[in-house]
Amino acid sequence: LLAARFRYINQQLYTSTSREAARLFESDPEAFEIYHRGFAQQVGRWPENPVHRIIRYLRRRPASLVVADFGCGDCKIASSVRNKVHSFDLVPLSPLVTVCDMAKVPLAAESVDIAVFCLALMGTNLQEILEEANRVLKPGGTLMVAEVASRFEDTRAFLNAMAQLGFKSVSKVCTSS
Repeated sequence: LLAARFRYINQQLYTSTSREAARLFESDPEAFEIYHRGFAQQVGRWPENPVHRIIRYLRRRPASLVVADFGCGDCKIASSVRNKVHSFDLVPLSPLVTVCDMAKVPLAAESVDIAVFCLALMGTNLQEILEEANRVLKPGGTLMVAEVASRFEDTRAFLNAMAQLGFKSVSKVCTSS
């Protein structure tokens, strides 16, 4: 039943706005725990968790860079690097989490060097969420997106949409792992 509930919640997150997802978890706090338990089981079967690749990247960068982790879950990035990390999610799995809608984070414009979405691009209002990341990024900042390919009907269309928002793709890694 846990796996079925995870799949149901996952489907709800992909087919609703970020505001609707926040209301879902407000009305059913147990749902977020079930979702993250199912998510951890699923990712645990993968050859590589993309958050580890992001952490390796950040560890090679200056600790002075400020990071915003959108959809941080259990704050793996914040607990693994020396950088200042603003951790955002809909429910606090950790005291490090700032609870908010990813389309409206409590950060000043141009206040972070790196914005991260690691398996966290959910919801039907992706443009709004990515515009928010763009708002908080400093000019020349880095947006890191790690997502399963099936999330996008057309990866090229997603990259074109990102370019429309002002982002330039400097690196793309596609792997089945």
